[in-house]
Amino acid sequence: MILFPVLFPKQASAQQPYVSFQVFYDQLNPYGQWVDYSNYGYVWMPDAGPGFFPYSSQGHWIMTEYGWTWLSDYDWGWAPFHYGRWDYDNYYGWFWVPDNIWGPAWVTWRRVQGYYGWAPMGPGMSIGMGGDYNSYNNHWIFMRDRYFGRNNINRYYASQNEYDMLFRNSTVINNTYVDNRRQTTYVSGPDKADVQRVTRRRITSYDIKENNEPGQYLSNGQLLIYRPQVLKNKDGEQSSSPSRITNLQDVRRPSERVSPYQQGDINRSVNTSGEQQQDAVNRRNAVNRQSVIDQQNAIDRQNAVDEQNAVNRQNAVDQLNAQNRKNAVDRQDAVNRQNAEDQQNAVNRQKTVNQQNTSDRQNAVRRQNAVNQQNIRNNERVLQQQNVKRTNNERSEPPANAVRPSKNIRSEESNNPNLNRRIRR
Repeated sequence: MILFPVLFPKQASAQQPYVSFQVFYDQLNPYGQWVDYSNYGYVWMPDAGPGFFPYSSQGHWIMTEYGWTWLSDYDWGWAPFHYGRWDYDNYYGWFWVPDNIWGPAWVTWRRVQGYYGWAPMGPGMSIGMGGDYNSYNNHWIFMRDRYFGRNNINRYYASQNEYDMLFRNSTVINNTYVDNRRQTTYVSGPDKADVQRVTRRRITSYDIKENNEPGQYLSNGQLLIYRPQVLKNKDGEQSSSPSRITNLQDVRRPSERVSPYQQGDINRSVNTSGEQQQDAVNRRNAVNRQSVIDQQNAIDRQNAVDEQNAVNRQNAVDQLNAQNRKNAVDRQDAVNRQNAEDQQNAVNRQKTVNQQNTSDRQNAVRRQNAVNQQNIRNNERVLQQQNVKRTNNERSEPPANAVRPSKNIRSEESNNPNLNRRIRR
């Protein structure tokens, strides 16, 4: 097993008193077994049944000011899911390694198309190592993103056969939140806006309020949770330790352990009569809690069916609208093509009319030019005729001062042909 070194930040001062690891040893003792495990020291193995998986069994994610926070249905969930780290043993199953830093959930997140994924951080693993978490690919949980944030997320986990493919195609979600009061940085998980987009639901964000006793629960829009400031044992001080430590060789497989949620027995110590009464109360409480969980699961299943039906109806409406839009576009395209054809025909007709008008005007100009030229020629002939006539008249008339011959002379001239010829010449 490879361990990664990590430096934990210095704790900020707070008004509430500090506690030691003893609070973990005492509070978790009824729900599992403390063992001395090689390399880790005291670790806790829950009696939660063979199907137990941290940040998967009996709980769900809620949004808080720190990001996505794991809300466990286990009575002991306030501690192992918010402090320390989880690791896995092929024989003993999951076990928890305590630590003193509180967080909304010590997991690393990944994203792949249609899915969110997360896995518990192993011991020694710090924030920013999500991309190097490949050796834990069999410890990942992937679920359909559109159902993320529901109370019954275990119904929407992907098949284990798909995990390797989903992991190889996924990318790390590096969103973080810095808690200045505790001087700690948390991995906050998927972005709230992204979750609201893929789920099509409004995500409620809960405020975290300090609880004075172990436990966690929702009330009036708040998450009340016990999260004390925990101090590690210092050198020279008396070390905290579990009151009962089980030999590792005596620990049974998870399938053979007694689960208080299966048999109602959460106390394996010798019972007095008062303790037996407390056991009965605890069993009734466990039954009541399970009944509430079953009722909530039934409501969630019905809500899931209703939401799916709503999605199907919306998809049908969207498909019909899309077909109507396509038909409208096709009709508009046909109208546009017809309009374009009509416009082109009108342009062609107008062009033909313009060409005919131009030809008619040219022919009219040519005819007018021919008429004008004919008129000019006629005028010239008339002028020529007038000039000839004028000239002839001028020749035929004697000058005004010429002496008219006497009759005798005319007679003589008429009788003298030679004279007449000279006069004519």
